[in-house]
Amino acid sequence: MRRRHRDSARRLRVTVERLPRHTKEAMLRGIERNRIIVGAYVDPSSGGVCPMLAAHRNGGRTSVAAFARAWDDYTTARRPRRATRREVHALRSMLEQSLDLDGDFERTPIAELAAQIRAERAELARCAGRSTAPGPPEPTSPVEVDVPEPDGASISVRRHQPARDLLGATERELTAPDGSTAPA
Repeated sequence: MRRRHRDSARRLRVTVERLPRHTKEAMLRGIERNRIIVGAYVDPSSGGVCPMLAAHRNGGRTSVAAFARAWDDYTTARRPRRATRREVHALRSMLEQSLDLDGDFERTPIAELAAQIRAERAELARCAGRSTAPGPPEPTSPVEVDVPEPDGASISVRRHQPARDLLGATERELTAPDGSTAPA
């Protein structure tokens, strides 16, 4: 029975992710302003409403039956009842997390990101006074560090850092054989 609860929580999380942004925002407002119930659309005895109706009343005019099924499955609703604090808190957390992910995630093509990174590297090189000639990166020389010991002896440590152009390798992988950039 424990596994069913995990699956239902995952299903509710996925359903919340798929809701339109305006519906998520309206549902958050609705959760704050209304009593939230499970197992029914509205419960006249408690005066509560389901989260989808709360969203609808707060401007989120979306009808998503999958949400209602996922919500009732998550709460194991057998009859209309008021949602517990834990259930409402879990839904609020899923909505807030989903809204944060929407704001942070930009759908920028990888080629555009690579160009931005190259421009930033060129600017840093210009500030440092180095040449910005295109070409393979210069191999780094070993770094020697002398660490004095308490008795006066020293230890020489050599660290080799391999020269890798990860940005170039990514671009080569994403470039189609005809020379055009593959969609990201």
